Amino acid sequence: MEFEIWWLLGIPLFFSLGWIAARVDIKQLISESSSLPKGYFKGLNFLLNDHPDKAIDTFIEILRMNPETVEMHFALGNLFRRRGETERAIRVHQNLLSRPDLPAELQTQAMYELGQDYLKAGLLDRAEETFNQLVTSQYAIPARRALLEIYQREKEWLRAIDAAVALQESGAGGKQKEIAQFYCEIAQDELVHTHPEAAMAMLEKSIATDRHNVRATILMGDIHASKGDYEQAVSAWKRVEQQSMPHVALVAQRLMDGYRKLERPQEGLNLLKSYLAEAPSIDLLEVVFKASLELESVTDANQIVSAELRRTPTLLGLDKLLDARLMVAAPEVRPELSLVKNLVSGYAQRLTRYQCTHCGFKARQFYWQCPGCSKWETYPPRRTEELNVMN
Repeated sequence: MEFEIWWLLGIPLFFSLGWIAARVDIKQLISESSSLPKGYFKGLNFLLNDHPDKAIDTFIEILRMNPETVEMHFALGNLFRRRGETERAIRVHQNLLSRPDLPAELQTQAMYELGQDYLKAGLLDRAEETFNQLVTSQYAIPARRALLEIYQREKEWLRAIDAAVALQESGAGGKQKEIAQFYCEIAQDELVHTHPEAAMAMLEKSIATDRHNVRATILMGDIHASKGDYEQAVSAWKRVEQQSMPHVALVAQRLMDGYRKLERPQEGLNLLKSYLAEAPSIDLLEVVFKASLELESVTDANQIVSAELRRTPTLLGLDKLLDARLMVAAPEVRPELSLVKNLVSGYAQRLTRYQCTHCGFKARQFYWQCPGCSKWETYPPRRTEELNVMN
């Protein structure tokens, strides 16, 4: 391709066009900046110099003079709420609501943001009142979610059930799992006040809502056991295997105690051995190990632990194996074996925790509702080390 001299004429042309475009952009920027209220820059300066109170006063004054700055106030209020400065967030959104000329749509948005401020601040009564005013607005679903959270915090389980049903009917997804847990909470309250029949009625509703609710089944067995009806109690606890085999570890000790009351302990041990073969678990192994020591022999207990450790190698399993070994060890090797046992036990204790699959919160005991994130049924019925080995 040959070079043409006239191409050189295009260079100053392109330069001129670029200069003109830049001037247009600069003029537009200056125009937009000059259209902003002077107080905006004053408030921004206060904010950047860590004087939020003066910044809020300045921005509120801008709002009185210029209603078009509403979005800036929403952003500011949300910023304060995220920082935990809920009093300032409330002040911002209350001032928005105090404007009689604010459009209805923005009034609704300001009310929703104010409800979030109250909720974050722990002012649950005010939050509930605010969100109840929004259940017929475009914020109906988030408002109902907030109401559900409030009732759970206050342990108002009947109102939580109504809120969950309303949320479910509004198209926010199924809430059967949560509703079933709320019935269980009511049942436990009834048991505390020694009302077993009322508790049983709530548990039946729980199962009707979610047939896989293991907690309701366990509590049913507990009620039968409290009445001395261990046949019914064992029958209830055995139903857990049909709902969730991993959860049988939670009823292993109950089942063993129930079979002892029925004077059929060997039957109970055999059942738990079959569970262990199908759903290995450290908690289940511990119950089987102790029962085997009691009903069979140290050798049998030793074999059970050894087989389980080969199948699922964990420190927790090794700790149980060392327990078994110590019982049959010769006197001259017991001191050294005991030292190893103590070292392993120390490390194993750190692993005997359950962990929430939603937020990662760890706890020594099993929870149906995570103390960290308040989600329901997010704790697997296995210890953290077991889950790591299985994964």
